[in-house]
Amino acid sequence: MATFDNVAAAISAAARAVHHPESLDDVLLAIATTARDSLPGFDLVGISTVDRKGTVVTRAVTDALVYELDQLQYSQGEGPCLDAMGESRKVLAPRPRSEQRWPRYVPVALKTGLRSQMAIQLGLDDMGTLGGLNMYSTTHDDIDEDAPALAELFAAHAAIALGSAREIETLNTALHTRKVIGQALGILMERYQLTEDRAFAFLLRASSTSNTKLNVVAQEIVLEANIMHRGDGEGSSSA
Repeated sequence: MATFDNVAAAISAAARAVHHPESLDDVLLAIATTARDSLPGFDLVGISTVDRKGTVVTRAVTDALVYELDQLQYSQGEGPCLDAMGESRKVLAPRPRSEQRWPRYVPVALKTGLRSQMAIQLGLDDMGTLGGLNMYSTTHDDIDEDAPALAELFAAHAAIALGSAREIETLNTALHTRKVIGQALGILMERYQLTEDRAFAFLLRASSTSNTKLNVVAQEIVLEANIMHRGDGEGSSSA
């Protein structure tokens, strides 16, 4: 049965992810493990994430069977896990043997020993759906009445960890893009004796003409300059 100490441990792990995003997978595993140990009736827990392109991957599992059941849902395109990441948000599936909602998934899942399942969406208001908390039972046919509310608490804090990591990733990408564009502008200014404004206009025209993103054009200019620089260095040393 769940204890306040167990729940607090999961919350603390999610909060630490804000400052240590490199340990996100460890944090998600800690939340999944604590959820497994706290949720009555569920012996297998996993956390899935969905990227901005809609690709779903399993990021943390407490048992290899979670991977198997997750992948089965992904490959069949149906199941509580996928429904929860859509409009359903929370999906309960007790006694799946009599379940009609997922005709391709359930028969195969039953062969693995599945006896009940629950999935809850991981989401934040300003980021949308980030993934799902997936809980499986090979020991209980029915779902304890306290399990859904407690699972939603774990899901909320897993979402906090994921949301923080995504924000930091976006910030790092923006900083890298800004740095590359600045390097490209410096190269163009030196090569063609341009002002910064005219060098930026050059980049914009190249981007528009080639129908290529500005940062990609900048990366190509920087890469070309680096290759030329290495070539000049090799030529000087061989001379």
